[in-house]
Amino acid sequence: MDSVIAVSFGDDSKAYEALTRLKELDSQQQVSMPEAAVVVRREDGQLDTKDVVGADSFTGTATGGVIGLVIGILGGPLGVLVGGATGVLIGSLFDMSDEEETDSVLTQLGRSVQVGRATLLAQVGEQSPDVIDAAMGELGGTVVRRDVDDVEAEIAAAEEAQRAAKQAARKELIEQRRAKAKDKIHAKIEELKAKLHRHPIGAARD
Repeated sequence: MDSVIAVSFGDDSKAYEALTRLKELDSQQQVSMPEAAVVVRREDGQLDTKDVVGADSFTGTATGGVIGLVIGILGGPLGVLVGGATGVLIGSLFDMSDEEETDSVLTQLGRSVQVGRATLLAQVGEQSPDVIDAAMGELGGTVVRRDVDDVEAEIAAAEEAQRAAKQAARKELIEQRRAKAKDKIHAKIEELKAKLHRHPIGAARD
């Protein structure tokens, strides 16, 4: 099964040890790890990438694959769409009726990335969760695991929600501008009417 995992630790140094351990498990073919990163959330909500594995190239603080997208969402403008009531919004895009399932998978992953703490994010392929859970457990790590297909689907939904929000904001701005323009036009017409009332067309002027 391909999954995205977020692993938090009581000791930040363990996150780097955990990344090394995952690389070892990958080299031993006990699991596969296409990409992984150790990240730290800043006070402003942005994520700093402290170490990265498995991406040939990366832009800014994000790696080039699914983990890069997760980092970009959890630490970027889209992050507002995966917290609080907006988690329910994303859930509604999938027509979920169970309240527990409306808790966004990105929200669940994001809860592991605490301010000022190092967290391991990774995409992994595994026959069973036991291998990684045992390895992370030895380092005092708490693993949150979500199916990569669910994560990708929610990323797409989050981007769609952001696009819809931008369109709604743009529409509102245009309507406000039109309303303002109409007010100015109306005021100008009233001013002209007042002038005509004072000086009727064809009337003699002194």
